[in-house]
Amino acid sequence: MTPVNYQAVHKFPITPGPDIDRRPPPWPLVGLFLLAMIAAIAFARDFLMPITFSILLFFVFVPVRRRLTRFGVPPGITAAAIVLSLLLSIVALVWSVSGPAGQLIADMPEIQSALSEKLQRLRGTFETIDTAMTQIEAEATAPESDPTAGIDVASAILDGLYTTPGVLGQIALTLFLLFFLIASGDLIYLKIVQSFDSMREKRNAYSALREIEESLGSYLGAITLINACLGIAIGLAMWALGMPSPLLFGLVAFALNFIPYLGAITGVGIALLVALVTFTDVFWPVMVALTYLTLTTLEGQLITPYFVARRLQMNAVVVFLTVALWAWLWSVIGMIIAVPLLVVISVICDHVPGLEKLGNFLAGDDPVPLAEEEPEPKAGLTSDPT
Repeated sequence: MTPVNYQAVHKFPITPGPDIDRRPPPWPLVGLFLLAMIAAIAFARDFLMPITFSILLFFVFVPVRRRLTRFGVPPGITAAAIVLSLLLSIVALVWSVSGPAGQLIADMPEIQSALSEKLQRLRGTFETIDTAMTQIEAEATAPESDPTAGIDVASAILDGLYTTPGVLGQIALTLFLLFFLIASGDLIYLKIVQSFDSMREKRNAYSALREIEESLGSYLGAITLINACLGIAIGLAMWALGMPSPLLFGLVAFALNFIPYLGAITGVGIALLVALVTFTDVFWPVMVALTYLTLTTLEGQLITPYFVARRLQMNAVVVFLTVALWAWLWSVIGMIIAVPLLVVISVICDHVPGLEKLGNFLAGDDPVPLAEEEPEPKAGLTSDPT
């Protein structure tokens, strides 16, 4: 059989891969891909959330496994110890919250009646508000409505029991996957590095992985320590001001402060609402809210920027939009992991050619001053002095 001369057929020499057209895809196609990816992330949230948590925790704890390996500790033992420590921490946290939360649920009827009484007083104080609320009550009154209806505690408990198996399943998936990731040693890194062709790309990939684990470890370690200190400070402040369940306030402050911006606002609102029910006048609720706001402001504006490395600080606008996006996709869990994911994306942008501008946009450093353009030579003049 006579071989086909492809060069004669195409009338052009066939050249190897580097000369292949590598034009970027059109923007409409990129937009459709992004929309499909966002829809897939929102649809598969119950499966992707524990996987994302496991990967982030893997980058945090892999330096611990590497150090213990140098002392002869097998990776499986290290993985089991880390997973068991996390499990005991979760159990201790739930046990600490269960007492104050149970008491809060038991006191819910009294809290509702006290809150209604406070609202009645405010309604009598402000005449315009009284008139507006009277009109709203007149429009909302119906034969089947119950004027004493409030928060249905039984329904809330049933909803919690209904969602508990799903939450436990996600926690179990997170811990099991974290165990296998840590116990695999450097296998994950090795497979990622081997997927690249040139030695330069392999070095860049390994450097990016090491910088991700260093950045995530530094960020999450510093933020966790700062949030723990903030929780202790807020708990002591609530105890000094006579607020009920100061331990619960400290734990709530610790957890909410992982959510940038919105966590502090939510904590202030919760403290103000509980203070309105607890105290008879308005002065002490205002003091409680101002105390909470002052502590969170000092933490956010002074302490965190001082202890968190400058290279880990992100663009404030990008952080807010990222938190809002992940809150829309994955609710509270999305708000917690938004900033760690942003740190990972920023590190990847610093190591992938072509994404340096995106990494510079995500960074929180001061913008580099633009260099002045040199004046263009006038027509008819040359740079040659002769």
